Amino acid sequence: MKKLLLLLLMVSNQQIRAQDIIGDWYGALKIGANQLRLNLNFAKTDTGYAGKLISLDQNPMPIPMQWVKFEQQTLSFKTTMANIEYTGVLKDGLIDGIFKQSGNALPLQLGRTKIEKKTAAKRPQEPKAPFPYVSEDIEFRNEKDNISLAGTLTLPATNGKFPVVVLISGSGPQDRNEELLGHKPFLLLADHLTKNGFAVLRYDDRGVAKSKGNFKTATSADFAKDVSAAVNYLKTRKEIDSKKIGLIGHSEGGLIAPMVAAESKDIAFIVLLAGPGVPGKDVISLQGALIARAMGAAEADIRAGGDITKELMNIVISGKDSAIVNKDFQAALDRNYQNLPDSVKKGSTMAAFKSQYAPLNDPWMKYFLAYDPATSLQKIKIPVLALNGSLDLQVSPSQNLPAIKAALDKAKNKKYLIRELPGLNHLFQETKTGLPSEYGDIEQTLSPMMLTELTDWLKKTI
Repeated sequence: MKKLLLLLLMVSNQQIRAQDIIGDWYGALKIGANQLRLNLNFAKTDTGYAGKLISLDQNPMPIPMQWVKFEQQTLSFKTTMANIEYTGVLKDGLIDGIFKQSGNALPLQLGRTKIEKKTAAKRPQEPKAPFPYVSEDIEFRNEKDNISLAGTLTLPATNGKFPVVVLISGSGPQDRNEELLGHKPFLLLADHLTKNGFAVLRYDDRGVAKSKGNFKTATSADFAKDVSAAVNYLKTRKEIDSKKIGLIGHSEGGLIAPMVAAESKDIAFIVLLAGPGVPGKDVISLQGALIARAMGAAEADIRAGGDITKELMNIVISGKDSAIVNKDFQAALDRNYQNLPDSVKKGSTMAAFKSQYAPLNDPWMKYFLAYDPATSLQKIKIPVLALNGSLDLQVSPSQNLPAIKAALDKAKNKKYLIRELPGLNHLFQETKTGLPSEYGDIEQTLSPMMLTELTDWLKKTI
């Protein structure tokens, strides 16, 4: 009887553990022909659960979860650092759910078994050592925020003082290579420019990889201070021509570069790669419609989703008291979900619906939605190059390039060039549709057309 009781207790304990979330879970997001492996770890706390997430194929740095809930076999969590939310149901040792990041949704099944890495996707443009130039890992300090940032400075192998560019990454936690889906665009860009006579500084975002600081609480204004710190560091290097320091920003980086240049006399030129020219709320509104349309969504559904997004963005932007904003935001979510057609509700739970729109109420997003890039662009007198791909669905060229031109004209800037490059997407890859789902499928990291356009302008201007 004692043996039988012991056996029953062991089976009971195993069943309890099997239906809990404590420990490691593994899953893979399917993005085109690629997979992005994730490792999630959950621990019990005095108040519930704590969790962290690691993107195994991107960055080994654990991303903390702001909250974790596990009730009635339903797991949900959120991490504001990367604008990620997840809701799934635990059954038979597996969790089936929906993973959402910045409004994009993908199915994600979690299990206890580790997932092996697939053969690396072909990236024929990726530079390989040994390099025909100097590559130095460096650190510099943002004295205003008291943090150290780590990066790589590449220098032509010849003697002399070189013009230099600081590379500024797009939104989300990015390492110095701006790595995404096996692509390393900043590594390629630094390699190309250094071979053409320019020094290049690229660095890990604050709180990412080897850089210190807190990414999840930072806004574009904070990242601008990091760029200024990079410029101050370059001014201490004897190999750098301090009168020829420029900024190249991609996506959000194209918003940050004018912010820095408008307040500094140290910047000689800026390059905006798919940089916004209108407030973030307008970028997000059109981005959602363009992507949905390219995916074949019905126009009525696109309008309905756009109306919800606009209402929620207005709540976030107009509110001063965070408690009131949060209350109004949740009330609007509840009301909009109840107003959805029954056919839509069948395919989306309230939790999944809320998780889709929740990133709109994050601190970084609130700043981005309200900020108008024209504020800085109208002060820019130095040379400016603005490039966009014609198939960019995230930062539309038809919306943003004319706005950039108008702002520079208002500044009476006569030294700018604005180009829309045919057939390129938001990452400046040659593409068929421009959909983000194609990014990982495309072998090309950066179009030679863009690299030539950029290099020719830099050599002519600098």
